[in-house]
Amino acid sequence: MKKNLFIIAISISIISCKSSKVDNEKSFTSVKIDTILNDKISIRAITVSNDKVWYAADKSRVGYVSLIDANKTQKEISKGDLKVEYRSIAQTSNSIFALNVANPALLFKLSKDLVKSKLVYEEKHEKVFYDSMQFWNDNEGIAIGDPIDGCFCVLITRNGGDTWNKIPCEKLPTIDEGEAFFAASNTNIIIKGNNTWLVSGGKKSRVFFSSDKGKSWSVYETPIVQGQEMTGIFTADFYDSKIGFIAGGNYEKLNQNFQNKAITKDGGKTWNLVGEKQGFGYASCVQFVPKSKGKQLVCVGANGLYYSKDSGNSWKQFSKDATFFTIRFVDENTAIAAGKDKIVKIEFK
Repeated sequence: MKKNLFIIAISISIISCKSSKVDNEKSFTSVKIDTILNDKISIRAITVSNDKVWYAADKSRVGYVSLIDANKTQKEISKGDLKVEYRSIAQTSNSIFALNVANPALLFKLSKDLVKSKLVYEEKHEKVFYDSMQFWNDNEGIAIGDPIDGCFCVLITRNGGDTWNKIPCEKLPTIDEGEAFFAASNTNIIIKGNNTWLVSGGKKSRVFFSSDKGKSWSVYETPIVQGQEMTGIFTADFYDSKIGFIAGGNYEKLNQNFQNKAITKDGGKTWNLVGEKQGFGYASCVQFVPKSKGKQLVCVGANGLYYSKDSGNSWKQFSKDATFFTIRFVDENTAIAAGKDKIVKIEFK
């Protein structure tokens, strides 16, 4: 009996230690926000490294801000005198890529000092509208756009972005009438290794998954609000190959905070609504906090900056500023957000 009691006591002690470890995991309680770019500008696409944040914006503007010394460079990149709005940006080791919305579609490859630029893809069509762009590696990348002739527009490069090829409709999943993408924050494409997820919205809101860099696709249903032109998934992120988060809502009902956020733990095959009637309404961009084991998230949108420490079940508002459109982490304590007239550095404390 004494031996058994000793074993029980040891077991309780181990369980207690594990619980204590979980309870003591770091979570944030506040933020410090510093403006690093102030301009008359609209920015929905950023990409960051350890020393710079690159942005693509309206009025044909592409630029960067140094995170080390705050030096800034901005260029107008377009074809002739045409003014375009960039909402997609991506980077490889040596290059930056910027892609605009609307007709004509112009995709530029730029040197990282923005001195050199080359138009590597152009498409003219009354319905052309590209929404997001990402790279798997230095050679292979993908861009997606709204439907033309009954299928999504998907561009693929396999040579470092020098040339881009449009995938024929017969090699892509079928779509529903009124289903499209939203160019809210360049987060319609999520890449982890060779795995790729695309998220749609509108009258149908689904997740498209490829395990082979866009050569084949599976389609998964979601419980996110859908059925109207401005409903559905506006943003997504994956922590790893299994844990992912989608958010969005109804752009015409910005405070509606139910059926607007969901989590997956099986790589996107199934999704469960979380945080119903909790936290934010319409979401423009959601991101996992690095090194948080897939439990911590931040979101920007119509109700400001929100943070969750419990996989999206509950949310805390850190800022009421509703003019942030997109956000990316530099490290587990620092993020860059951009939107209307500014780029800011956010320190999570």
